[in-house]
Amino acid sequence: MTIVLTILHVIVSLFLIGVVLLQSGKGAEMGASFGSSGSQSVFGAGGGTSFLSKMTTGAAIIFMLTSLTLAYVSGMPSSSSIMSGKGASAPVQAVPATVPASPAPAAVPGQDAKPATVPVAPAQQK
Repeated sequence: MTIVLTILHVIVSLFLIGVVLLQSGKGAEMGASFGSSGSQSVFGAGGGTSFLSKMTTGAAIIFMLTSLTLAYVSGMPSSSSIMSGKGASAPVQAVPATVPASPAPAAVPGQDAKPATVPVAPAQQK
């Protein structure tokens, strides 16, 4: 559906560019009003719309509708996934963590490594 909308959008946009370029500008009748009575739409009512003007309006409406539809379709979450073709994998089992033994205190540079001494309480005499 997105491909069809994109192709339609491109065709309508090219058609819209062509129709707009074929139209004459609004100031084209200005020169005719000075000295020639051929154009009366410069200072009066605009009159009926031309065929190219109606085609421009129709193409602009279709262009806007395809733009909004493409924006809506691209914003929707996709139902496909790159993982949809894969089978279910084995569940991951948690490995119990072991508590590491506390490391020995690091030796301070400049001191001799001496074994730690534990003070011993004096023996009680009876």
